[in-house]
This record gives sequence, C-alpha cells and structure tokens, in this order.
Amino acid sequence: MQTQRRQLIDFLKGCRARLSPGQVGLPDTNRRRTPGLRREDVAALAGVSVTWYTWLEQGRKIQVSADVLERVCSTLRMSSDEREYLFALVQHRPAPPALTRSTEVSATLARMIDALAVPALVMTARWDVIAWNRLATQVFRHYERLPPEQRNLLRILLVEDKGYQSDAAGYEAMARRVLSKFRVDYSQTPDDPSFEQLIAELDERCPIFRRLWNNPEGVGRAEAVANHPARGGLTFEHSSYVPEGSPTLRVLIFVPYDEQSTVKVRRLRDEPDASAGKARVAKAN
Repeated sequence: MQTQRRQLIDFLKGCRARLSPGQVGLPDTNRRRTPGLRREDVAALAGVSVTWYTWLEQGRKIQVSADVLERVCSTLRMSSDEREYLFALVQHRPAPPALTRSTEVSATLARMIDALAVPALVMTARWDVIAWNRLATQVFRHYERLPPEQRNLLRILLVEDKGYQSDAAGYEAMARRVLSKFRVDYSQTPDDPSFEQLIAELDERCPIFRRLWNNPEGVGRAEAVANHPARGGLTFEHSSYVPEGSPTLRVLIFVPYDEQSTVKVRRLRDEPDASAGKARVAKAN
C-alpha cells in the first residue's frame, strides 16, 4: 500500500477515534464497539454519503472538492495544521486561506523581527499592521501612536502619508505596485466585509485608488525597490514572507538599497532607546 494512502487512512481514523458522539451533538450510547465516531456519523455531519466518506477514508481515487473537504475538517474538529495536512494528502496542494484569519503574533515572531538590523513589520491579509520593530518606528512612523483602526498600511501609503504624494510619478508607481499585491490578497478572502469596507473607503477618498482599482492592469507579488520620503529620503529593497504556522500573516522586511540609506539606518540603529530590544505587538481588537 502506498505510504501517502496509508497516512490518509491512519490520519482520518485517528481523527474519528478522538471524538466522542457527545462532542459533536450526537447521542452517546454504550453500545458502540469502538471509541469515537463511526464513518456514518462523520458522513451525516459533513453532508456526504457513507459510501463517499468510506472511499475517502480508504484513500480511493475519487473527486474531492475543497468545499466538501472543508466540511470534513470542520466535522472532525481539525486544527489549522491538521487541515493543511489533509489538503496536502488528498489534493496535493496547500489548503485555501481560512475564512477566519489569525491576527496573533507569536512571541517567536516578535523576537525575530526585533532581532533584525533593518525595519520590519507584520501585517494581516487586509494590510493591517499588527507588529513592528524599533527601526520601523524610527524610519517610517510611530504605529503605537495610531489607533488600531488607523494602522492599515494601504490607507497610510495612498491617503495618510502625504510625503509620497509630493512626487507624482513616484506616487503613481508606488500605487500601482501596492495595488497589484493587494488584489491578490483580496482575491483570496471572498465575502469579507472588512475588505469591502476598506475598498469602499479608499474608493471615496483616493482618486488614484479609484482609477487603478477599477481598471486593473495586472497582479503580482514582485519584490521592489522603493524610496521613502522620511529623513531626507531613504531607498529600500523590500520583500514579504509568510511566517510558519501563520499563513494569513506576512512579514515585511526593508533592506537599505544604497550606501547612503545603509549609513542612515545604521545610525538610527545605534541611537540609544529605552525600549530597544522590544518589538511592538498590537493588541487584538
């Protein structure tokens, strides 16, 4: 028997065995010969036929949609890691982004961005900044002084930070770049009211957003070189990374692009700060 098929069989059986009928709202009788849920229980709760679920658990080659697999995950009370594992075993691809998105920054991630010698942020799929290191505060802005609802990076770049708008060509290039990335995040979070609210606000307040959003010219996640108007102008290369265990978060790291920017960031890094060594993590709303 193939190894992956054996893994699927054992995994689903184990998930059934750890749940009692009472945990999922079913009558709990003493007449069951084996602990946990039966295949019939899972099938009924997931809205599939017993035959189909049996074939899934046996690792047979059947068509399995993401929607049905999500119902199986929910029925078996799988963790996010278990959900990812099941999708990998059955569909050989990552699980779709979960509708419920974590906004928790782990202590490990906070220590990691704090240890970096360059500015770094952590943001959600909606581009809400939820953590930042000391250099990000010194170079960009004091996020801790902003109310949580005003820490949206897309709104800051396109509307709030007037420094970008002083160079019309640079502002347009920046807007095109960030919106091409934001479209990808938006496409992965269907029917999210918070996204729709942000888009409606920017459509009303920001002419360049309205023009570019309604006439999309492409999408992408390309790394980029960008000039920041603060402190006489700093140029950074920046890229983003998905932290392990938090698929809906992204770490943004800004590396000085030229010697002048490198020297300025190094000086900022060496400035005394009573809060040095402490990454700021926003409290969840």
